[in-house]
Amino acid sequence: MSLDIVPVSLAEANAFVERYHRHHKPVVGHKFSIGATDGEKIVGVAIVGRPVSRYLDDGLTLEVSRCCTDGTKNACSILYGACWRAARAMGYKKIITYILESENGASLKASGYKCIGQAGGLRWTGKRRPEVDLYPAQMKLRFEKE
Repeated sequence: MSLDIVPVSLAEANAFVERYHRHHKPVVGHKFSIGATDGEKIVGVAIVGRPVSRYLDDGLTLEVSRCCTDGTKNACSILYGACWRAARAMGYKKIITYILESENGASLKASGYKCIGQAGGLRWTGKRRPEVDLYPAQMKLRFEKE
């Protein structure tokens, strides 16, 4: 089965994330969103925006904030690759994303992303910390492609 990349609106991508993502909720904003289709239906989406970390938000870097599929084989790898090609075509020099330490990153590695190492902490801290954790309390791994 071959998959194709199609543009999707943020509303469409967020609806897919709401239905299928294991531990994250939809996002508020984005630069662009794309979908993977099997010719009949959307089988995965990726949402790309500015880096959440203000230290990495240099105007030339984007972050894949959500990559979510219904389990279709190779959909994540195809989406990660398409995110990089779109970002590069728009003039960006780097794309980053994070996964939980318990995830293996096979799709990212297959798409040419490199693991930079651990990033972030177990939980949000500070005044704006949510009362309830928004994701599993695990360390994250940052991947990037230049």
